[in-house]
Amino acid sequence: MKPIDHFNLRSFDLNLLIAFDALVSACSVTKAAHRLRIQQPAMSHALATLRVLLADDVLVRTGAVMQPTAKAAAMAPHVGSLLRQAQGILTAEDRFDPKTEQRIFRFGFSSELEVFLMPTLAAYLQRHAPGIRLLSRGSPRSEIHALLDTGALDIAVGCFDFGLERHCGVQLYDQSLACCFNPDLIDSDAPLTVERYLALPHVLMTLKDDIQGCLSEALTEIGEELNVVLAASDFLTALAAAAAAPVLATLPSQIAHQHAAHFGLTLRPVPLDLHIPAVSMVWSARNDRDPASVWLRDAVVTILTNNARARP
Repeated sequence: MKPIDHFNLRSFDLNLLIAFDALVSACSVTKAAHRLRIQQPAMSHALATLRVLLADDVLVRTGAVMQPTAKAAAMAPHVGSLLRQAQGILTAEDRFDPKTEQRIFRFGFSSELEVFLMPTLAAYLQRHAPGIRLLSRGSPRSEIHALLDTGALDIAVGCFDFGLERHCGVQLYDQSLACCFNPDLIDSDAPLTVERYLALPHVLMTLKDDIQGCLSEALTEIGEELNVVLAASDFLTALAAAAAAPVLATLPSQIAHQHAAHFGLTLRPVPLDLHIPAVSMVWSARNDRDPASVWLRDAVVTILTNNARARP
């Protein structure tokens, strides 16, 4: 199949194909003009242009009626087929049936959001859209917008911004922090003051090359720095470290309340006033109206907001 010659094709007004189809099917300049809702002189001008471009009369008078020439009659089925295809493409409705959709969606996450969302979302999809599969990855804030732009990610969930025109988003819920520690290794009776909190060794979560972890910006904002001995990419590592060593693990409250007890850890509120960005869902503007994406984003909103309400 020959490739489309865009340069030469652009010199031909494709509206003339519509005029050609109307003329040949109506066999009348007046009737063709009525079909296209234009004046007869405009239709006569289109016919004259077609005759020049095709080097053919297109319509000729035979007695009291006009008939297409042999060339026009041969062209007519192909032009009609082409116009019907174009009409079908332009008027086609986006069809989406979750029960039959076969597709992979790529998610990017910050911190603990993957473990909150994916188990419940996977169960939901198995019930309602078994052909939709999920591929997830941890994604630093600094990279998330580029990954959405290139299509490496379809949806990002975490502490992400969506102020740029090429991105869309929705805020899901506000975050809070808690710290946990092993009461056999750190005295749980002593008050966790600001001074003691800053002096104790810490383990944090991070998705970037920063020992202050995901709290780096919040700590810089208040002019403080923690004594971080471990910055891990996974909250389970942070909790396990807090169970094994005399360190404080500062984590999102949802994670701390859900998992700290499994490691025998004690919970305390963080004594610093740290500003943590809200959890948002972000996607590329080019996918904003894609029916499958809209359906899946609605499911994410429902699951995460319900999870957030159900936990401290």
